[in-house]
Amino acid sequence: MTTTQTSVVQDLGTLAHRLSHPAGARCVCEPPQVLADRPDGTVVRSGAIVAKAHAADSDHEALAARIALAAAPQLTGILLPPLTAPGRPLTAPEPSGGPQHPEPSGPPAPAPRPVTLWPLGAPVDPTDPEAAPWAEAAVLLARLHRTEPPFRLPAMRGPAKAARAVARMRAALPGDPAVLPVLAGWRALPAWARGEVPAPARRSGFLCHGDLHLGQLVRHPAPDGPWLLIDVDDAGTGDPAWDLGRPAAWYASGLLAPEDWFAFLDAYRSAGGPAVPADGDPWPELDVPARALTVQTAALALAKCAAEQRRPDEHEQLMIESCARIATLPPELAADHAS
Repeated sequence: MTTTQTSVVQDLGTLAHRLSHPAGARCVCEPPQVLADRPDGTVVRSGAIVAKAHAADSDHEALAARIALAAAPQLTGILLPPLTAPGRPLTAPEPSGGPQHPEPSGPPAPAPRPVTLWPLGAPVDPTDPEAAPWAEAAVLLARLHRTEPPFRLPAMRGPAKAARAVARMRAALPGDPAVLPVLAGWRALPAWARGEVPAPARRSGFLCHGDLHLGQLVRHPAPDGPWLLIDVDDAGTGDPAWDLGRPAAWYASGLLAPEDWFAFLDAYRSAGGPAVPADGDPWPELDVPARALTVQTAALALAKCAAEQRRPDEHEQLMIESCARIATLPPELAADHAS
C-alpha cells in the first residue's frame, strides 16, 4: 500500500469513527476495518458507519446524481440510502499535519477523491453458497428496472466498465498471445456493448444498477434486515438486461448452478422485470450482455494474474475459454441489439 493509499484509509477511518462515536463518550471502539482498497473505491468501516472514497477521476456531477438516486424515496427498499447529503459528496480530508504544499518542481498532488458515507449492512456470506440470495437479488433488480427514473441521470456505466477492463488487460499484457481469445470475444460485440455508442433507444431508458453481483447486496439493518442493493457508482439509465448479464454469463460458462440461475430468472420474471419476456427464451435479450460480462471478467482475470505473476485458476480459465467460444458464435441472437 502506497503512502497516499495509507493516508486515504486512515482519513476514512477517522471520518467514519467521528460519525459512529457519540460526542464526549469514552472510546472503546475497535480500530477501523478496511473492507476494500482499490483505485476505484476504498471502503473503511468504523462501528456502524462505512466511508467510501471513490475514484479520483470520478465525474463529481454524475456521482452526485447517483447518490441522490440512492436517497430518493422512490428507491426506498431497493437501494441502501446514504448518510451523505444527496448531491453533496465530501472529499477526502487532508492527511494529518495539514495540507501539503509540494515544491513547484515536485510531482503534482493527487486529485482529491470524493467521499460518501453509508450505514453498515451485513453482506452475503461467501462461505455459504447455498444460501446465496439469488431470488432476492432478482426481485430487487426487477423493482429497480420497473421504477421510473425520478430525475435526469447519467447513462449506466456497464459498457464503459467492460471497455476499461479490456484496456487494463492490454496494458498489463502488451503483445501477449494470452489476450487474443478475450480480444476476439470483445471485437465480436456490437458497438453499444463496448461503450462506443449509446444502447438502442428502445432499451436505453430503464433504471439500471450497472454492476450487479452478490457483493452488491447487504442486509440492513444488520444482521437480519431485508436485502438491499449497494454501490451506485455505475447506476443510471440503460438496457436492464445488462444487470442480468453477469449471472447469465456465469450460468453459460458453468460457474453458476442451473438451479440458481433458474431461481434468479424465475424470480425476476415473477416480479415483472422488463429485461426479458415474461416467458419463452430469454437469450435473445441476454446474449449480448452475457458475452460482454464474460469478456470483462476474463480481461480482469488476466490483468490480475499479470499483476500477481501467476496463471489463471480454474474459474478464471473457464471465462477465458468462454471468450474463445463466443467469438465463433453466429451473431443472430445479438442482431436486435446491434441494429
